[in-house]
Amino acid sequence: MSDSSPLPPVRLPAEAELARDALATPLLSRAVRLARWAGPATRVGAGGELAEEQLPAAVAELGLTDDEDGDAYASEAWNVAVDTGLVEVVDEEEGTVTAGEELATVTDGTPADVLALWLGALDTALADATVPDLDDLADVLEESGEIDFSQLDWDPEAEAEFLEGVLGNLYLLTVTEGGAADGPVPLPALAASMIVPDDMGEPSDDILEQVSDAMMRLDDQFRLLEPVGLVEFQPVDEALLAEADEPAAEPVDESDVARYGMVRLTPLGLFGIRSRLLEAGVAAPAVGDLVDKGADALLDGVSAFPQAAAQAEIEQWLARREPLDSARELLAAARGADAGAPLRRLRCQQALSLAGPAAEPALREVLDDAELGGLARVWLAEHGAADVPAPSQDLVFWLTVDTIAAQLALEGNSDELQGLVEGLAAQHSGFFSAAWRVEHPATADVLEAMGRLHPDKKVAKEARKAAFKARSASGG
Repeated sequence: MSDSSPLPPVRLPAEAELARDALATPLLSRAVRLARWAGPATRVGAGGELAEEQLPAAVAELGLTDDEDGDAYASEAWNVAVDTGLVEVVDEEEGTVTAGEELATVTDGTPADVLALWLGALDTALADATVPDLDDLADVLEESGEIDFSQLDWDPEAEAEFLEGVLGNLYLLTVTEGGAADGPVPLPALAASMIVPDDMGEPSDDILEQVSDAMMRLDDQFRLLEPVGLVEFQPVDEALLAEADEPAAEPVDESDVARYGMVRLTPLGLFGIRSRLLEAGVAAPAVGDLVDKGADALLDGVSAFPQAAAQAEIEQWLARREPLDSARELLAAARGADAGAPLRRLRCQQALSLAGPAAEPALREVLDDAELGGLARVWLAEHGAADVPAPSQDLVFWLTVDTIAAQLALEGNSDELQGLVEGLAAQHSGFFSAAWRVEHPATADVLEAMGRLHPDKKVAKEARKAAFKARSASGG
C-alpha cells in the first residue's frame, strides 16, 4: 500500500465506545481475569508463559473447562497479560509474578489508555497468527534446540508482511466509498488481492493454487484474530475441506461464496489497523480529524474525501461554530486561483448548504466578488432570499468553468460530467465561442476536457479549437 497519498477517511465511533468494545473482547477480558487471578503461588516458565501445572486452574478461572480449546485460550490470554503489562514477572529464576501497572488501566484509565492496552493485545495476536502450527514446529526442531525455518518453508518477516498487506487491503475496501463498507469480504477475493497481478486476465492454474493456499492460511489466521475483536469472521465451510478427500454427504452449492469464508473489520478493527497504518507513516485520515482546524484546512482536507465522508466532516466542523462566523471563514478560504481552488469552492458550497439561514449576511457580502459572487447567488436563490441581483453573462461563464474544473478534480471523466457537458453545449449554441475568453486559470483545461467528453465529433472539435484559443490568449 502506497504511503504517498492519503486513504479515504474512516468513520470511527467515539473513543469511549471503542474502549468498551476493547474491554469486552474475549482475548483482553480473559487476560484481565487471569491478571486478577494470579497471585504469589502462580508460577511461570523462563519466557513468562504459564507453568503447565497452573494451566488447569487458569482454564477453570476462565470457565473453559469443558472447552476442548480451553488450554489454548488460557495460554493465549496469559501471554497477552504478560505482554501488555497486566502481569509482571518479578523473579525469572523463581518464576513468580505480580499484578502489573497496566491492570489499573482497566478501571481507572482513560479511553485512550484502554485502547493503547488493546493495541498491545493486538500486537500479540498478530504475532501469534503468523507462527506455524506448533506440531509443525516440534517436528523440525534441530538437535541444537533451534528452529530450522528452511525446513518449515516459513519466512517470519514475509508472513507478517503478507498478513499486514491483507489487513491493509481489507481496510481500504472498507473505507472506500462503494467498497465493502459494512459488508463482509469473501476470503478468496481478499487472497486474490494479494496474489493476482492487476494486469492479469484469466489467472493461471499456478496463480489459482497460490490463491487457494493463501485462502486457507487466512482462514487459520482470522480464526486467531477474531477473539481480539479485530474481525468478524465466518470460517471456510468444513465440507469444502472434506471434499478434497472424499465426496460430501450432500451436494453443496458451489455458487455460495460464503462457504469459502467471509470477513469484515469491526469498528475496533478499523481503529486498530488505522493506528498501525499511522505508525507506519501511511496517511490514514479519520472523519473528525479536521474539527479543530481552520476553514482553509477543512476545505483542503475534504477536497479529497468521498461525498459522504466530506459531508460528515463538514457537519462536525459546523457543529462547533456559529453559523455566520463559519460562513465568512469558509468563503474566505474558498478564494484562490490555484489548481485546488475550484474544488475548494465546490466543498464550500456543500458546507454552506448546511449552514442554515443565519449565514445569509455572509453570502450577501461577497455578491460582488469575482470568485464567490456566483456561488453566493446560487445559495441565496436556493434559500428563497429576496433581492438577489441577476448574474452577468461573464459571471455565469466563469462559474460554469469553475464548476466543471471542480468536477474534473473530484471525479475525472465521469458519466455525470459527460452529461453536464452535453447539456451545456446543447443549451448554449455559442458556448465555445464565448467560453475561451473566460478569465479563469482552468479555462483551457476545461475546454479540452469537454472536447474529450462530448460524443459529437463536431462539437468536440469546437471545444478543442476553443481550448487552443484560450491557451494562446493566456500565453500557455
